[in-house]
Amino acid sequence: MEEPRSGCPINLALEVLGDRWSLVIIRDMMFGNHRHFRVLLRGSIEGIASNILADRLKRLEAAGLISRADDPSHKQKTLYSLTEKAIQLVPVLVAMGAWGRAHLPVTPELAIRSRLLEEGGPAMWEQFMDELRAAHLGAAPRPGPSVAERLGAAYRELAGAE
Repeated sequence: MEEPRSGCPINLALEVLGDRWSLVIIRDMMFGNHRHFRVLLRGSIEGIASNILADRLKRLEAAGLISRADDPSHKQKTLYSLTEKAIQLVPVLVAMGAWGRAHLPVTPELAIRSRLLEEGGPAMWEQFMDELRAAHLGAAPRPGPSVAERLGAAYRELAGAE
């Protein structure tokens, strides 16, 4: 990482996350469980270019927000995982989604996960973060219904995929 412009916490966060694609990649890893390069590339509804994706993945790894490892199911693939540092962005993404829903022309199917998380509050965010820790960090899964499954089902219902 380059020398920061200042020690202001907002500036420092923006220097790591403030480009056009970093939070979109983290979003896709969190909410879509996109963990391979091709899936991130083809699953991006915003249409990220492959060179940009490769660059952002390197930056996110250097910033300690994602890790990469050989995929045990396929020797020629890399598996990207969120780190604890990225998982702790859930409340930030919920706040950004709430702001976007309040002030911008969102589409219902793309806003549903944000709305459900906002309405679910901090307890739901913590449960979702625990699910991400299980999926990405190997933590023990929490018993009970899955927040990720509930969010995915709500999206698919509104998108007409069910």
